[in-house]
Amino acid sequence: MRIKYLPLLIFALSALSVSAQIKHKKTMVINPAVGRPLAYADTPVSADIPRPKLVVGIVVDQMRWDYLYRYYSRYTNNGFKRLLNQGFSCENTQIDYVPTNTGPGHSCIYTGSVPAIHGIAGNDFIIQATGLSMYCAQDTSVRTVGSTSTAGQMSPRNLMTNTITDELRLATNFRSKVIGIALKDRGGIFPAGHTANAAYWLDDATGNWITSTYYMKDLPKWVKDFNDQKLAETYLKADWNPVYPIDSYIQSTADTTSRYEGAFKGTTSPTLPVKTSGLYKNNLGLIRSTPYGNTLTLDMAVAAINNENLGQNSVTDFLTVSFSSTDYVGHQFGPNSVEIEDTYLKLDRDLSTFLSYLDAKVGAGNYTVFLTADHGAAHNPTFLTDHNIPAGVWDDGVALKNLNQYLAAKYKIENMVISLTNYQVNFNNYVVKYAKLDENTLINDCITFLKDVPGVAYVINLKEAQTANVPEELRARIVNGYSVEHSGVVQVILKPGWYASRSATGTTHGTWNPYDTHIPLVFMGWGIPHGHLNRETHMTDIAATIAALLHIQAPNGCIGKPIPEALK
Repeated sequence: MRIKYLPLLIFALSALSVSAQIKHKKTMVINPAVGRPLAYADTPVSADIPRPKLVVGIVVDQMRWDYLYRYYSRYTNNGFKRLLNQGFSCENTQIDYVPTNTGPGHSCIYTGSVPAIHGIAGNDFIIQATGLSMYCAQDTSVRTVGSTSTAGQMSPRNLMTNTITDELRLATNFRSKVIGIALKDRGGIFPAGHTANAAYWLDDATGNWITSTYYMKDLPKWVKDFNDQKLAETYLKADWNPVYPIDSYIQSTADTTSRYEGAFKGTTSPTLPVKTSGLYKNNLGLIRSTPYGNTLTLDMAVAAINNENLGQNSVTDFLTVSFSSTDYVGHQFGPNSVEIEDTYLKLDRDLSTFLSYLDAKVGAGNYTVFLTADHGAAHNPTFLTDHNIPAGVWDDGVALKNLNQYLAAKYKIENMVISLTNYQVNFNNYVVKYAKLDENTLINDCITFLKDVPGVAYVINLKEAQTANVPEELRARIVNGYSVEHSGVVQVILKPGWYASRSATGTTHGTWNPYDTHIPLVFMGWGIPHGHLNRETHMTDIAATIAALLHIQAPNGCIGKPIPEALK
């Protein structure tokens, strides 16, 4: 009897063993060489990595760090104040390179890299191999979609590395949606990356949002419907009126006829209100230089979220938004103007509306937002000197003319330097090669001449920048900003308070100084604690931090590090 029922007993015991394995989710691992079990391993249990439904990256073009606090008392509770009071603010975030411009800034934020690696050495740069000038997002191989103008001949192809948005697409096998939106093409294109579903920017000829054949052959119906609303014209018809009475803007220079500010064409003084309703005919691009440009950008962002179902996906989506109007207003009026203060007060209200919308649409706590800037801006030099602060304007056009005359007198060759763009000497390399001139001798000649030009602090041979006799902080930024393919051979560093400009009004950027390189950086929402940090962080750290938040790989050219204090 025992022998008769032994097979049944063995079967029963085996069944119990299998049941126990299933209960404890164990899997037998077989050695194929001998056919015997080696060990039991845990069976993978399906569980998604916790991530936000939506990441919204916000870049405020030309936003100095101190704007977070300069107008704080007049901000609403749900805009900049909410970001600061609920989010995590990195109070000492620095740009890692020079020159500080829009194209390199947006590229750095989303690649975690620098011009030496990602190749976007300026808004415009000289291709050293050909001597031709290249706009950073220029791509003549594509065509405009949504207009008959050439404003859509743009793409991210000049960007030599990928972005955090590309890495999200790769990590989810392209299931994540990524869309970039900005009035400026470069502000929409570079953040969205190479693999974006779409990037949209404004066409001045029509006031419509357009894209290029790099992304699609035709605009989606929702974009066409959005354009049909003619919102740019609607906003301009409403005129630019201040939020508060003009005499209450005590943080700004009195809004009288100011020699520090540039007036709109067709007006007699650079003061508010501005009757844009009488100025915009055949010039819908005027909206760029008003706070309404930011409002229009957020209108488009909301339309994209609604129609593309961003934040409703099974994986994380990413929306990049760049507010370009702050840069246009800043250039025209400068940091101490009523116009820039009013622009930030209006932007604060727009942000408040947008954050409330995200709460309702995606769910409070289900999205992560970060806000930063591509660069800052200097005070107007005349404004500074009127207040006994050293400053000045460096006319790079005059400097270029005089430098070429100096070289022509020695070498009997005209126009050997084709550009001083980005504060760099760019040689006519064909002429230098044809004349069999020694480049190092030419570089030394340029340094000898330029070091004595008023406003110049240092002149550096870029090929020897790592050993240049300049402060270490400057040396690192010069090295990081030097692209072999797209940068010149000599870097000019101006004295504090100086910048290159052809205008005495407004302001600009592009230098190494804190007013250009100290930018805001605030994270808020899913995965972000409340707090602030005063230790130095870097623009290159932004992409690395978002990568850590999302548990994905950092971009392939990233040199930044995650900011652990900003992550739960």
